[in-house]
Amino acid sequence: MAKIKKGDTVIVIAGKEKGKQGTVLSVSEDRILVEGLNLVTKHKKPNRVTGAEGGLVKQEASLHISNVAILNATTQKADRVGYQTIDGVKTRVYKSNGEAVAVAK
Repeated sequence: MAKIKKGDTVIVIAGKEKGKQGTVLSVSEDRILVEGLNLVTKHKKPNRVTGAEGGLVKQEASLHISNVAILNATTQKADRVGYQTIDGVKTRVYKSNGEAVAVAK
């Protein structure tokens, strides 16, 4: 089960985008899409029906979930996530300081 959710701020810890931060757009089983990171160039054909223009389009490609870590807002460093039951509610918490992770929008 992925402990990173849509809307979380993450930092890349491995690969060509190492050290960069972004917001999670989507999460599948083991891949993650981060806003503005891992950009690739796609060749798009024009479409007469929809009126979409063709050409070169830059878009985000997915990263493996093991190459990113959630960003702790207080320490501004990569952190791991655990779970605790607080007032009868299962909550995600940072492993380093035990603070609750901000709720993803």
